[in-house]
Amino acid sequence: MSALDLLGLVPLAGWAAHVTVLSRGLTRARRDPLTGLWTRDAFTRRARRLLRDRRAVVVLADIDHFKRINDTHGHAVGDALLASVARRLDHATGADGVCGRLGGDEFAAVLLDRDGTAADLLALLHGVLARPAEGQPAEVATTVSLGWVRAADHPGGDLSSLLERADEAMYEAKRAAHGPVRAPLGRRLWHGLTARRGGRRAGVAA
Repeated sequence: MSALDLLGLVPLAGWAAHVTVLSRGLTRARRDPLTGLWTRDAFTRRARRLLRDRRAVVVLADIDHFKRINDTHGHAVGDALLASVARRLDHATGADGVCGRLGGDEFAAVLLDRDGTAADLLALLHGVLARPAEGQPAEVATTVSLGWVRAADHPGGDLSSLLERADEAMYEAKRAAHGPVRAPLGRRLWHGLTARRGGRRAGVAA
C-alpha cells in the first residue's frame, strides 16, 4: 500500500471513530441515567416492534408509597430502591423483552410469554420486588403494584391502548393491595367467548 493510500485511510478511520462515538452517545441518551433502563421514547419504539408477536404481554409497575420512603429516608435511599426495582424487573423481562422507566417510580415492560406462564412469573416477581433493596435496611421494603395485559386479548390494540389497560389493572392491584392484576379481555373476545359458551350450553340442553 502506498503512502497516498495510507493518507486516504486517515479521514475514513477518523469518520468511523466519530460515528462510533456518536452511536454510543445516542445509546446513553436513550438510557435512564439512574436505572439504566430505556427512556420512554426508546422503550416505545422497541415495545411496538414486540407487539407484532401475539405472545406479547404488557406490564406496568408502580412503587407503593414511594413518596413516603423519599420523605422518611431521603432521596439516596429512594434512588437505591428505584435502581433495585429496575434491575429485578429487567431480569424478569428477559433478553427477548424490553423494559423502560416511564418517569418517577413508574416502569413498563413488554415480554414474550412463550410458554403461557406470564401469570406465574409476575406473581413470583411481585414477591421479589417486595424485598428490601440491596444494601438497604429492611424497613425500606415496600410493595410494587403490577398490572398486565395480553396483546392477544385486545386484537388490533396499539401500545397506547394496551398501556392504558395495564394502567387500569395496576391501580386495581394498588386498591386491592394484592398481587398482579390482569386486565380483562377485550369486548370482541369477551362476546365471542360468551357466544361459544352459550352455544355449548344449548347443545347440551338439546
